[in-house]
Amino acid sequence: MARESEFLTLDDRALRAVIGPNSRHVALIEDAFKVLVEAPGGGVSINGSARDRANARQVIESLAKRADKGAEVTEADVRTIMGTIRGGGVSADPMALPVGKRGAIVPKTNAQARYLETLARCELSFGVGPAGTGKTFLAAAYGASLLRRGQVDRLVITRPAVEAGEKLGFLPGDLNEKVDPYLAPIWEALNDILGPEDVQRRRDKGEIEAAPIAFMRGRTLSHAFVIVDEAQNTSRLQMKMVLTRLGEGARMVVTGDPSQIDLLNPRDSGLAHALRILRDVKGVGVLEFEAQDVVRHAMVERIVRAYDADAAHDRPRPDLEERVSR
Repeated sequence: MARESEFLTLDDRALRAVIGPNSRHVALIEDAFKVLVEAPGGGVSINGSARDRANARQVIESLAKRADKGAEVTEADVRTIMGTIRGGGVSADPMALPVGKRGAIVPKTNAQARYLETLARCELSFGVGPAGTGKTFLAAAYGASLLRRGQVDRLVITRPAVEAGEKLGFLPGDLNEKVDPYLAPIWEALNDILGPEDVQRRRDKGEIEAAPIAFMRGRTLSHAFVIVDEAQNTSRLQMKMVLTRLGEGARMVVTGDPSQIDLLNPRDSGLAHALRILRDVKGVGVLEFEAQDVVRHAMVERIVRAYDADAAHDRPRPDLEERVSR
């Protein structure tokens, strides 16, 4: 197949994002699509077969769009976009969120883009899937965007106080000091989006609130964006209780990983039960992330896939169960 060259014009910001530190991004693109990418100035030239050039061009254009929106472009972004394109998908035009310390926050995968669309469309959303898919970070970013625009009065964050070998009451301090360690990922996200000073100011004013699910009983949460994190560790009764806290003008997102249940009886998890009975209810949206949506270190995706394969291997086969029962 004939190998030809084409040239893509890029501004300096986009060019730096495409090349990457020590030309790492370019090296990944070249290795993935068997092309030669050079940067003679003012853009990049792509040498390879027509199909390989087209795939590489899609990656480069997606990275350039990300950079033009002010977002930081990382190696994880490059790998994610390449995976989407190699899988036959099209890298979606990202829905911009607030600008954090590392630039504009944008979805890194098609699944993340669909997740944000679900959050915008539905009063009650579920984001479920493996660790590292961004489901909690994007929920926090979306909630922060609503708070900054005045579309909600409060951001309420809650989760079950379930940990291996450690209970909430054993931790020292007041309620915030007890709860904060459990919500570290969300505080990190909010600090990145709003800045630590703004987060603390809003907490002092009651605009951002964190509490264990047990403290939600009896409350009505109106004009608030509610994040229920680590929902796989809620019981069925806890899940029903927290879902029915929604008041006028409120929205809620429930996040969790069904493969990481820490309850003594995993079958009591309220997340799987809620997904089963609420999936088709009007106003409810569900986005299920998969291993290929992991946007942390590339090793995380491989770890998730290995655990999924092991779980599938250990799962009882229906035909075998039937023979045993006989």
